[in-house]
Amino acid sequence: MTTKEREPYLDFLRAVSLIVVVLWHWAFTILHWTPTGPQPTNPLAYFRGLWVLTWFLQVLPVFFYVGGSVHLASWQRARAGGQSRRSYVWHHVKELVTPAGVLILFWAALGVVLTQTLGVRWVGGAVLLVLSPLWFLAVYVGLLLLLPVMAWLHERFDVLVLVWLGGVALLVDVLRLRFGWTEASWVNVAAVWGLAYQAGFFHHRIVEAGRRGAAVLMWAGLFALAGLVLSGLYPGSMVGVPGERISNMSPPTFVIVALLVFQIGLCELLRPAVERRLAKPRWQRTTAVFTRYALPLFLFHTTGMALARAVVYFGFDRQLADDRAPDWIWWAERPLAILGPLLFTVPLIVFFGRRQALHRVADH
Repeated sequence: MTTKEREPYLDFLRAVSLIVVVLWHWAFTILHWTPTGPQPTNPLAYFRGLWVLTWFLQVLPVFFYVGGSVHLASWQRARAGGQSRRSYVWHHVKELVTPAGVLILFWAALGVVLTQTLGVRWVGGAVLLVLSPLWFLAVYVGLLLLLPVMAWLHERFDVLVLVWLGGVALLVDVLRLRFGWTEASWVNVAAVWGLAYQAGFFHHRIVEAGRRGAAVLMWAGLFALAGLVLSGLYPGSMVGVPGERISNMSPPTFVIVALLVFQIGLCELLRPAVERRLAKPRWQRTTAVFTRYALPLFLFHTTGMALARAVVYFGFDRQLADDRAPDWIWWAERPLAILGPLLFTVPLIVFFGRRQALHRVADH
């Protein structure tokens, strides 16, 4: 997409959604060191009342929603220009998979080397921990592969596609929670994130509905969230919390559908205020930087965090500074918890950002 074809507010939402995820991982990941390697948790395991914050900070539904809107517009332009489905899909998938594939191969090779040279058991677990946030990229690539089919379904059946996907997600939850069919829950990886992506196809209609339509979505999503969580069937947190009976994210539950509706409505209510600021040159420059580097930042942020943690681990007699329940000192250290990984991540972005392929990744 060229700059003139972009919708600045969508760029803003996409960049912010990724940056929020990165900051969450950097600031709120607590690692407990075990014989099998680092085991992650977060402050929600200690302060249960904080789960309501995840209704605003778990923003991956917004990322998939924005992706659906952007990709549908891009696909329609490509089709009007005569580009084949195979060419379009391969072009976009390649630009996402290439940098992620290089990163995965690097960590896999490093894991093998460290395991062979150090002879420790926990290296493999640590490598998986570093690469685990890339799960969303695999789902995103899958949706890109299905984009022409999903666009056809949208043209043929319109809003019924959202109803069907939402119905599948709810039925899967019934099978999971009522009948114990836990294996069926993984169907919701496709149903829930596919619904979020497909909802982006309706972006322009949602915008045209104005503030009243946005308020309807926000309040409907909020009441659905409250009802589902307070029913006792689902946890309140929108991120995984060790010790919870189930997670709303892994695999996703119908609660994420309600979260999506709430966040879409909230984003549209905030649109006028944000767009007024995006019209200012300083905000435009800042948004352009965020848009360009948000995805590379996401790709490399766990690598930067791993390097920062390694410095702490080997520099302090193999002890992790935050391997304890959060106290006031831990909270005061949160700026340092962000600064450390940032210092290691920026050089990676600069190095790989010089390559044209990675520059194009930020546009998709």
